[in-house]
Amino acid sequence: MSGSNFQFFQLFEHESSTYTYLLMDSESKEAIIIDPVSETFERDFRLIEELGAKLKYVLETHVHADHVTGAGKLREKTSCKVCVGSGAKISCADILLDDSQELSFGSFKIKALSTPGHTDGCTSYYCEGRVFTGDALLIRACGRTDFQQGSSARLYDSIHQKLFSLPEETIVYPAHDYKGVTSSSIGLEKKFNLRLGGGKTKEDFVKIMSELKLSPPKKIEIAVPANLLCGQG
Repeated sequence: MSGSNFQFFQLFEHESSTYTYLLMDSESKEAIIIDPVSETFERDFRLIEELGAKLKYVLETHVHADHVTGAGKLREKTSCKVCVGSGAKISCADILLDDSQELSFGSFKIKALSTPGHTDGCTSYYCEGRVFTGDALLIRACGRTDFQQGSSARLYDSIHQKLFSLPEETIVYPAHDYKGVTSSSIGLEKKFNLRLGGGKTKEDFVKIMSELKLSPPKKIEIAVPANLLCGQG
């Protein structure tokens, strides 16, 4: 599944239960990081230095409402480029990624998959048999659709058309997990996802999402404005 030079690290931020992912070609040392968090900047930067990594890109899965990104800090330190889905319309980003656009690091490529519905700019990333799904597809769940341009119908289409069409053995790495689970697979989510799996229709899904009673994210008033400025607002 992976080339012998492919290195992969899954990191966790406890307050917002956010996963950050560092991917590196160990031969060229070129690397990318997905969804860094401001509070864990020092940890992440230390790992990059320890590995001797040349950070090429920061990839954001969306404009987060529950934490402030570490993208801007990493760009200052490493001169990497900040990348977000074009639907997010973030002026601070260096690269606005279109659907199916690929970026390379060393001998590897990572492909952007536009998966809106949680937010307009939600983007998943496919690389080496892994898909990094942000808040679009979570383990046995999905991102909420009740704020930030949320649309249950769009999210259902994104997941079924873009993510559930991937090979079933594809490993799913979400932006968050609140129950201590680190990964899943497309096959498992198609079968067992409580909101989307087991043959649920779009109408089923829209009804499920409309009946959720969720509190606003604790940091939304701080996080969204800051993340529109790549975490440096």
